[in-house]
Amino acid sequence: MTTQEITREILQLKEKNKAVILAHTYQDGHIQDIADIVGDSLMLSKAAKEVDCKTIVFCGVRFMAETAKILSPKKTVLLPAIDALCPMAKMVTAEDIRVYREMNPKKKIVCYVNSTTEVKAECDVCITSANAVEVINRLPEKDILIVPDENLGHYIKQSLPHKNIDLWPGFCITHKRVLEKDILQVKAIHPNAPILVHPECSYSVLKHADYVGSTSQIIHYVDQHDYDKYIIGTEMGVIHSLKKNHPDKAFYLLSTGLICSNMKKTGLKDVYHALKYQQHVIEVDEELRQRAYGSIDKMFSICE
Repeated sequence: MTTQEITREILQLKEKNKAVILAHTYQDGHIQDIADIVGDSLMLSKAAKEVDCKTIVFCGVRFMAETAKILSPKKTVLLPAIDALCPMAKMVTAEDIRVYREMNPKKKIVCYVNSTTEVKAECDVCITSANAVEVINRLPEKDILIVPDENLGHYIKQSLPHKNIDLWPGFCITHKRVLEKDILQVKAIHPNAPILVHPECSYSVLKHADYVGSTSQIIHYVDQHDYDKYIIGTEMGVIHSLKKNHPDKAFYLLSTGLICSNMKKTGLKDVYHALKYQQHVIEVDEELRQRAYGSIDKMFSICE
């Protein structure tokens, strides 16, 4: 089938199955274009919880689809590309958290949403890159562990010096590819263009950025400013949304390495097959789900 034909089939199947398609901003442009809601982890978490539908087709990576299932257990959640995983989510385990808690019983343990359901179930509260500073700032505890992203944790630590924050040695393999020399080179080539960077990048990169934020915050920054061009320091998929919203502006990727192979595994045929055959259903054990729900619900109670 052509792209137009498969898109038409997807729209028909979506209506037939009373489905809603959620897509992360790192997804391929074709996927973003057929989605009902496109956003970052925080926006999609809220959407999964609130959207009125029978089936959620989650175009992202597995931890995102699991989060949707945790928040909406009565809905069918489909992950079109079942092998779309997040390497960072595997850099900390539930057993790691249990061992750390035993050794540090007074520490508040905070997990980035980029983590497994098992890890969320062992942690006290969840965060996203969009609300991390707000959530942790509002916690009454000063002694905190953040897992699994060391770079995001370091950014939060710099933002909240009154907190005593321990960092876990995990990282996003995509954002880790951005080097300090990349941002210095881009600054020299485009001295008047603001550089907008995701906090999953290393501090050596963040310290040279004009703005640090989640993908939705980066998009909002562009919406609120009137520069002719911008340098984007996060996964390339966000540029698709930016170009659609601002066709008169120029957007340049900070580094050619900002491509997440896992986010790019989802194609239109995968979405079509997921809807047609109801395949790759995400299941979460109910006892585990309830425990994981607690950490996510705590996040919502703090930042909503």
